[in-house]
Amino acid sequence: MDALNARARWIALMVLCLGDLMIVLDTTIVNVALPSIRTSLGFSEVSLVWVVNAYMLTFGGFLLLGGRLGDLYGNRKLFLIGIALFTLASLACGLATSQLMLIAARAVQGIGGAVVSAVALSLLMNLFTEAGERAKAMGVFGFVMAGGGSVGVLLGGVLTGAFNWHWIFLVNIPIGIAVALLSLKLLPKDEPAERGRLDIMGTITITLSLMLAVYAIVNGNSVGWVSGQTLGFLTSAVLLLGVFLWTESHVASPLMPLRLFAIRNVSVASMIGVLWSAAMFAWFFISALYLQIVLGYDPLKVGLSFLPANVIMAIFSVWLSAKIVMRFGVRASLATGLSCAALGLALLSLAPIDGNFFVHVLPSMVLLGLGAGMAFNPLLLAAMSDVDKHESGLASGVVNTSFMMGGALGLAILASLAAYRTEMLLGGGAEQLTALTGGYHVAFFVGALFAALGALLASALRVSSASSEHDLKT
Repeated sequence: MDALNARARWIALMVLCLGDLMIVLDTTIVNVALPSIRTSLGFSEVSLVWVVNAYMLTFGGFLLLGGRLGDLYGNRKLFLIGIALFTLASLACGLATSQLMLIAARAVQGIGGAVVSAVALSLLMNLFTEAGERAKAMGVFGFVMAGGGSVGVLLGGVLTGAFNWHWIFLVNIPIGIAVALLSLKLLPKDEPAERGRLDIMGTITITLSLMLAVYAIVNGNSVGWVSGQTLGFLTSAVLLLGVFLWTESHVASPLMPLRLFAIRNVSVASMIGVLWSAAMFAWFFISALYLQIVLGYDPLKVGLSFLPANVIMAIFSVWLSAKIVMRFGVRASLATGLSCAALGLALLSLAPIDGNFFVHVLPSMVLLGLGAGMAFNPLLLAAMSDVDKHESGLASGVVNTSFMMGGALGLAILASLAAYRTEMLLGGGAEQLTALTGGYHVAFFVGALFAALGALLASALRVSSASSEHDLKT
């Protein structure tokens, strides 16, 4: 790595960011196309959640395993394998002609994406060893992570509007090939960092636990919340979680070292990540449905509706977030960002059936763009502030895993709440659009509560302004 000159390192960073951007985009790029996918493949409104959750669950379930495989077999090798797997799965998604084929391909996409995201951060840390350069590189990488979600909604709208929903997946093919070829040329070969055994049991138990929990929540409305199926799946999920925790405390090379959670900032940042991701996916998923189904926007107009948030997020993530943290500290910056997001979602919970973009949508998009742009970098800084330098990537991986798992579980909960409220209103004689809007209002309001609780938890962090300034100085 040291042999690379400065210019080559920054070009290599751009390749890593391009690969990671492709992965992050696919967490949200499908949102605008969901109504089209539902019509094309015959999904129900509740089962449609699995087009998103199949990706998020395998992504979160394999993120830590991807990092472990990078340690054992080399990060560059795993990055290339992950890109190849993701690209092939994208081709299968684009060619899907059935619900099962699309959901299965999305699950494989999540595995490839998890590997890429896990080792990309490790490759970045190895490329940039000097503190100042690493801070700059982390800022760029953080923008890709924070802004990629809303950019995905915009790109999904453009592709679906100009072509059809298949192209939101097929566009990954040339990008994936380009990233793979550039990686072979620009990323230096690396040796495995250590030798050890894989925590297969940990991976299986935590992934199955989360999948059973999400399945139970998604189907709770249709089969009953106190039915044998729902309670059985939830009980099994809890038991598997217990097995996972026992496994992690006894194996020599755990997938998720539990000792990290004894560090106050890591545990608090992880909880904030769960709450914030649930709120963010309420924004991406539910608002896209509200704009398209209730307000009647076409996919392109839905995507463009997210443009103000994208621009604000980019400005804050790349230029202003670090300055705000240096001036006001991690806790204040994170709490303010999450409070902005909570207010934006609360405003969306008041949007009427005949809402006006400039009155009922734009203010929320501005607030949510501000919130996401301000909060992401402080969250990572908080998670890594009390860990040793050689474990900073692992701490970041733990928070990223919490973020993806929170998004999957939160989306399942919010979609189920929205469907339950819609069914109640329909049963009371409300019209279809009125009932849908009422359901979306509940989801937005609960998402706002998640973000507000995250803002309150930020006060439990112990990060001094001085340490924040030290971490961010270039």
